[in-house]
Amino acid sequence: MKIHNTMARMKEELVPMTPGEIKMYSCGVTVYDLSHVGHARMLMVFDVISRYLRFAGYRVTFVRNFTDIDDKIIRRAGQEGTSAREVSERNIAAFEQDMAALGVLPPDIEPKATEHVPEMIGLIERLIARGYAYVVDGDVYFEVRRFPAYGKLSGKNLDELQAGARVEVDERKRDPRDFALWKSAKPGEPAWESPWGPGRPGWHIECSAMSVRYLGESFDIHGGGEDLIFPHHECEAAQSEAATGQPFVRHWMHQAMVRMDGEKMSKSLGNLVFVSDLLKTYDARAIRLACISHHYRESWDYTDELMPEAAERLDRWVAAANARRAGGDEVLARVRAALDDDMRTDVAVAAIDEGVSAGADPTPAAALLGVALS
Repeated sequence: MKIHNTMARMKEELVPMTPGEIKMYSCGVTVYDLSHVGHARMLMVFDVISRYLRFAGYRVTFVRNFTDIDDKIIRRAGQEGTSAREVSERNIAAFEQDMAALGVLPPDIEPKATEHVPEMIGLIERLIARGYAYVVDGDVYFEVRRFPAYGKLSGKNLDELQAGARVEVDERKRDPRDFALWKSAKPGEPAWESPWGPGRPGWHIECSAMSVRYLGESFDIHGGGEDLIFPHHECEAAQSEAATGQPFVRHWMHQAMVRMDGEKMSKSLGNLVFVSDLLKTYDARAIRLACISHHYRESWDYTDELMPEAAERLDRWVAAANARRAGGDEVLARVRAALDDDMRTDVAVAAIDEGVSAGADPTPAAALLGVALS
């Protein structure tokens, strides 16, 4: 089995650190709002990966987190006159309902950031002790220039980097590229006690603390959207390796964005298509087919034709399955070959289409993609 490694810029054979075992972490959603098609695509990509790894005989430990505290959640709570916890818990419940409908299996472990603040504080203390972080007025920053490998994941040159997304310019920093590990409390915001005073964790430290807690200091696969490569995953890799002195991740996997009219789906652009709205009109299996009919590293535009086409494909597959045809094993073999080649779900879907046209039963192959036809 080969997968594209973002760090290596090429496809590589998947070689587990422990034979027969895969430890995998995927960044989950920030629960300030409902889940949209872009989220669904990312979640289904790693759902198919975890399903296939298990089918191939690996013992898989899959961790996917919730970011249940950040600026957007706090802002939404302020707008609604409620608490950050109420906002996050409401959206987590809606998320779980949407994902169950789409056939996205729960991960083995699904940690919440707010339940792992002690681990984050411990990791920050290690970074300070090793000289990679410094304290300023109750805030703690990672000193990027102390870690020469910063930029190796994204391919960015440290001397050319500007302050990344979610990084505010702060004259107290030793370098504008330094990023926050801990933020001192602001009036009215949720806060936790720490050695540096009350505050809350920075965004990047969350995933480092939770992945190390459940998978160890080094693990096999880390995934997420390509928009997370920089700064989030770059910072995550830097702080993790600086704290532990160990290689953080063996294989990095990133899926491309879903777009609308050439723009990334985002709340700020007002071009979101919510999963809950689609479920009112379309079979959940058709939504799943729409999301996995493209290779995970291929960006694609959401159009009005997308869902009707997926619904028609589902109808063809269901009709073929109900006809109880033969030939399903051959189609399954083609799908396995496609998934062995960097999880080519687009090729797998095309193989099932061809099998259906040739009179084969699509049921076993579709099940491998998480699409139940009965």
